[in-house]
Amino acid sequence: MQLDTMLKKLPALILGAGLAGTVLAADIKLGAAEALTGPAAKYGIAIKNGFTLAADEVNAKGGVNGSKLVLVLEDEQGKKEEAINVFKKLIFQDKVLLVFGPTLSNSAFAAGPIANAAKVVAFGTSNTAEGITAMGPFSFRNSVMEADVLPVTVRAASRHFGLKKVAVMYGNDDAFTKNGYDVFKNTLETQKIQVTNTETYAKGDVDFKAQLTKIKASNPDAIVCSCLAEEAANIILQTRALGMKQPFIGGNGLNSPKLFEIAKDAGDNTVMGSPWSAENAAPANKAFVAAYKAKFNAEPDQFAAQAYDAFYIVAEALKKVKLSGSLDKDRLALRDALPAVKHDGATGKFTFRKAPSKDGKEVGYDAQQDAVVNIAKGGKFVVLK
Repeated sequence: MQLDTMLKKLPALILGAGLAGTVLAADIKLGAAEALTGPAAKYGIAIKNGFTLAADEVNAKGGVNGSKLVLVLEDEQGKKEEAINVFKKLIFQDKVLLVFGPTLSNSAFAAGPIANAAKVVAFGTSNTAEGITAMGPFSFRNSVMEADVLPVTVRAASRHFGLKKVAVMYGNDDAFTKNGYDVFKNTLETQKIQVTNTETYAKGDVDFKAQLTKIKASNPDAIVCSCLAEEAANIILQTRALGMKQPFIGGNGLNSPKLFEIAKDAGDNTVMGSPWSAENAAPANKAFVAAYKAKFNAEPDQFAAQAYDAFYIVAEALKKVKLSGSLDKDRLALRDALPAVKHDGATGKFTFRKAPSKDGKEVGYDAQQDAVVNIAKGGKFVVLK
């Protein structure tokens, strides 16, 4: 056989030898829309790192069914309009199989309908507001809802501090903090803890003295704060400057190194619920923490851990999918494979549960996972015993 004829027939020869799975397998593109700049970047960068670490590990082991998983990352800046633009780019221009994100619940409510209309999975790893997975059957998340975590957190804090009455403070112009307030309000009523007063603030506020002066006058046993980390840290500092020593109780928005970068030891006795703890000694978590430190020379947080696990959950689903080459069919096949995935990773044992449906509307899937209650001691969160 002449050389030019052999070269023309080389693909067929490879197929005949059974090597096509590794030599000719196409890359699988997975999109990620995260806040890499702006105020929410404290979460988005950690999320990006979690994805990157998982992708490197999966690909180092041969990828999935011989295909390399390629992460196409875009900055949605923590803004609703940017999340919409980025989702459109990833879905229609980059033609990714799935989109992770966005970082914040506000952005998820804005961009989720784009993914559902295009029949592409939008997989949240950090947004926890109620209603996100009710947007449609292509909405998934492995971030545990505040509605699941906060009742456990309040009960543990109440037992630890002997709480009888609390003051509440929350951001009233953000989906995450507003939803957290709603959950806290219902939880405090159910657990029969008196609310002395409720104060609000707007995103970007830096002076909380007026609200905190009112709270000081009511002399609560603790302050419940449905806030993101930066605002919470400044509220804590200003509380201490007023001579107030009450503990704080918050949601997973506080679970960021940013809290301690700003508040330092003033954040001690802050109680926060989360599906992840750095203290979890399970082998999967110990391996994740060690690998993250080695790669990024930094401590991981909950958001890095959830992103890391989410990538592995998708990789596991892809093992069950026989890609056809038709993007629409493959997107649907991945969506159909995801609900059955069970994973034991950095955040512990995880399964999906169907979101509640209203009026018979098709819905997506939430996380089914236990909460861990943490307390801040010496500038870090440790498990509350």
